[in-house]
Order: sequence, then C-alpha cells, then structure tokens
Amino acid sequence: MPRYDLVLVHAPSVFDFRKKPAVHGPISDVIPPSPYFEMYPIGLISISEHLTRAGFEVRIVNLAMKMLDDPNFDPEKFLKSLDTRMFGVTLHWLPHVNGALAVSELLKKLHPKTPVMMGGFSASFFHEELIREYPAVDFVMRGDSTEKPMVDFMEAVACGREDFSSIDNLTWRGKDGEPVVNPLNYRPSDLSEVFTNYEHAIRQSIRHLDITGYQPFQTWKKYPITAVFTCRGCIHNCKTCGGGTHYFSETMKRPTPAFKPPKLVARDMKVAETFINAPIFIIGDVMQLGEEYALELFAEIKRLKIRNEVAIEFFAPVPRKVVAAMADAMPKFNIEISPESHDEEVRYAFGRPFDNKSLEEFIADAEEFGCRRFDIFFMTGLPKQTSKNVLETVDYCETLMKRFGSRRMLRPFISPLAPFVDPGSAVWQHPDRYGYKLFYTKLSELRAALDMPSWKYFLNYETEWMTRDEIVYTTYEAGMKLNEVKARLGYLSESDAKVVKERNQRAVALMHEIDKALAIADPVERERALALVRPKIRDVDESTLCDKKELDWPTGLLLLQYHKVAPVVISAFLNRIFNPPRAKKMDRECWKSQ
Repeated sequence: MPRYDLVLVHAPSVFDFRKKPAVHGPISDVIPPSPYFEMYPIGLISISEHLTRAGFEVRIVNLAMKMLDDPNFDPEKFLKSLDTRMFGVTLHWLPHVNGALAVSELLKKLHPKTPVMMGGFSASFFHEELIREYPAVDFVMRGDSTEKPMVDFMEAVACGREDFSSIDNLTWRGKDGEPVVNPLNYRPSDLSEVFTNYEHAIRQSIRHLDITGYQPFQTWKKYPITAVFTCRGCIHNCKTCGGGTHYFSETMKRPTPAFKPPKLVARDMKVAETFINAPIFIIGDVMQLGEEYALELFAEIKRLKIRNEVAIEFFAPVPRKVVAAMADAMPKFNIEISPESHDEEVRYAFGRPFDNKSLEEFIADAEEFGCRRFDIFFMTGLPKQTSKNVLETVDYCETLMKRFGSRRMLRPFISPLAPFVDPGSAVWQHPDRYGYKLFYTKLSELRAALDMPSWKYFLNYETEWMTRDEIVYTTYEAGMKLNEVKARLGYLSESDAKVVKERNQRAVALMHEIDKALAIADPVERERALALVRPKIRDVDESTLCDKKELDWPTGLLLLQYHKVAPVVISAFLNRIFNPPRAKKMDRECWKSQ
C-alpha cells in the first residue's frame, strides 16, 4: 500500500536554476516570489482539503521552495523517496513550463509505473499538446474548479480503473497514444464548496513533517501574507491576460465568472486571521458582481471584526460610497489597481476602459478615508505604447506622488509584461489584430526560451511600437527614473535608492555582455564568453526596478497567533502518530465496480 494517494509537486520556473544562472531581470520584481516563481497556486490547498475530506492522503511539495531554501537539497533523491499512487505537477502560470516539464520527466524516470498528471490554467490550454508530445504526462485535469473532478478521478485511480471516460474535465492518453478529451462539464456557477482553509495547510505540514514543502514563497516566514479569492473568471478582457473573458470563454468554457458568496469569503478571511497576524489579500475585484456584492462582503467583514491588514484589488475605480464602506468595515485597508499606462489611449487599447480623472478621484477618496497603502501598477509591452510613452508614465507617477504625498500612501510601480504573453489571451490567439508578433508559442519553444541567459530572450513577443530590445532597455530606464523620483520625494531612503540604482546599472551592463556573447558565431567561444558572465548574475537577479520590500503592506509585530496555532500543531502531530500517512484502501464497492 503506497504512503500517499496523491503528491502535488510545484516546480521552479527553471528546474536547474542553481546550475545555470540567468539574468531574470524584473520579471518578478512586483510580486512576492523570487524569479523562480516558487509560489504555488492557492487552489492546491482547496484541492488537498477536498481530497482529504474524501479520505485520500494528499501531500503538497513546493519543490521550488525546497531548492531555494537549501543549496544542498537533492531534488532527485527526494522525489525518488516519495511513495504515491499518483503525482500531480502544477502548470498554472506559463513561466513554470521549463521546470514543470523537467520535473514530470524526472518523476517518470524515477517512478515509471506511477501516473503523472498536470493541471492549472496553462495546462488546460495546452492539454492536447502535453498528452501528444510529452510521454511523461499521462493526464491533464482542465478547468478552473477541479476539486470535485479530482475526487472522482482519484476514486477511479484507487480502484485501479483504466477507463476514465466518465471523469469530467479530464484529458488522458488513449490506447492509440492520442489524447482523449472528456467534456469540460464541471463548471460550478457558485463557489460555495471551495474553501481556502489555512488550518488544513498547517495540519498537513505537520502531518508530513514538511514546513518548507507547504511554504508559499521564500520570504513568507518574515512576511506571511495570506489570500482568499472571490471568484473564478473575469468580466474584463485585458488583451494579454490569460484570466480574462476571452480565455475563460474559449479554454474554460465559462462565459461568465463564478463567485463565492460574501459570507464564505469573509469566513475564509477569519480562518486566516485566527492563525496569522499579517495582510490578507482579497483576490478578484469585489465589484465585478456589482456594488451589492461588495457592500455585503464589507458588512460581513465588519460583523466578524477582522482586524488584520486587508488588501483589495480593483480593476477599475470605484464609487466614493464603496470606499467609505471599506473604511467602515476594515480599520486597516489597502488598495491596489493596475491602470497599466498613464496614456488613456494605451489603457483603452489594452482593455482597461477608465480615464485618469476617475482614477485620481478614486485615489483622493481612498486617501480621505484613511487607506493605508494605495499601490498602483504600470506596465511596459502594451499595445500602442512607445518608449517615449513609457517614460511619460514615470512623469505621471511623479505628478501623482506630489499630489498625494502627504502620507506617502501612494506607491507606484512599473514592470514589464514578461516573460510571456498569457496563453489563451486575445493577443495570443490573434497577435496581428493587436499589433503583436509572437516568437514562440509551442511548449518546446517556450521551455527552451527559459534556458537562455537573459530575460530578453525569454520574451516571446514584441509589438509594432516597441522591439524586444526596446521593451527590455526602456523598462530598465523607466525603473531607474522612477527610483530616482521616489528618492527625491522622500518615498525611499537615499541608501535604498542607491542600492536599486546600482543593481539596475549592473543588470543593464550584464545584459549587454550577454548580447555580445550570444553574437559570437563559434559555439565554443560563445560558451566561454557566457561562462565569464554567469558568476556576476546572482547579484542582479531581482529588485532591479524597485526594492521588493516596497511591496510589503504593513504587518503586526507578532506575525503568528501562537496560542491558536499551538493546539492545531499538537493535534496534527498526535494524529500523525496514531493515524500515520497511508493511501486510501479500496473497499468492496470499489471492487464491485470493476
């Protein structure tokens, strides 16, 4: 009997990143994880919780985190030690394509008789290509809500079945080697059954004696942010986004979003607050279903007396009364919004149809009602955007910082659309229509791109208005300029600004060195030149546009609620002793179904 029914493995973006450093540049500068994208999808917790309730033994392994945490960690030795009925490998965000495929192949080499499944947004898009061209991948679970299909599938696996035609959302390899695509029938219109249960994650990490394997990202112990989601799907259609209406309608067969009832969103927040005294991020614009949904959620948050820092993302400015309701419900609220460009023509072309006047009124309302932080994100690589236009965005940031600078509440950031246009997005499907040129779209090409020595060569696109070179070097220039503005206006200390500036300059110099090395025709000489560059890379691998600490929302002094965590830890440890991890037994009904 195997020890586990399912081990869910999250790979780094590039599997051998410790041996082959590359200039990843700013591709992760404005998100919590490192350039190796060690943060696993939050949906893994929900899938694990569902399967555990159904009697399955499930373990999450953040392999990327383990490899980052310990330079001597041997991933092959570790993976070989796992005894399970099934492996699941995340391919949610496309930057994981290199690591996810490499880990799948390694698992198949180490455990040739154990099936390997992939899942996530990117896997859902590439499901047939994965089955047809990658023998290590046996199954792909498609869709944005796979909790119930995963229970059905694992029941079939536990029973030893070979015919999976009844499992919703599954793509699998038929006897002829070709993909069998089951209907994507499971698309719940309501997310009441989905629970982001942080107590479950704590219990599982103790049950499997693996804190690091459940850790979301490298700096999480110092900054243990949690997240809850309000919906799956989106009412907007930003042109490069793999989470917009185009992707969901075409790939997920979901023309309209599914929402979680406000009371259950607030419940998830309360569970997170019970154990962790750190920011809670509400994923998904709460205004997508209208004001009534947002106001009901805020009222429920107020009723439950949630006192953690709360960060809320909006896709467009909201009315003043909504800001007032936020302030009334949450004493420590933070906001983020992504207008992407200061230029309204560019913003509209990208799919964000609001003007600067409404944006600035929103910021003013947030400031008046006591918003603690207002993060505003801009991007390079947009339709109709030129290099000159990007630098004008920084000028606009300076104007905003001067206008709303009394409390240093406003925090602007700029970063590139990188490394890839999202698969399934409008631009991916129709690049010419939107002024884009895509260099590679096959999994093999995307995987190979991430083995290149700098992020310029990761990029799978350029636009009519900016070449790939212009996107890269304009991004660095804009980051440098914004860093100087922040220092001049007192948003950054001189010492912090100096560190970012020096790192930016070294990164640009290294990029030029890499360009020269790659231009060498002789492969031996080319590799020799690259070998001279690689030792310099680690110092400029992140925080080249901004210091990552700038992203942190405020936290309390005591990050964990130890008096609440301790009983859960003790209970989980005792459960491990008296009920050790063991795969689910096949019962008589299972045998009858054969």
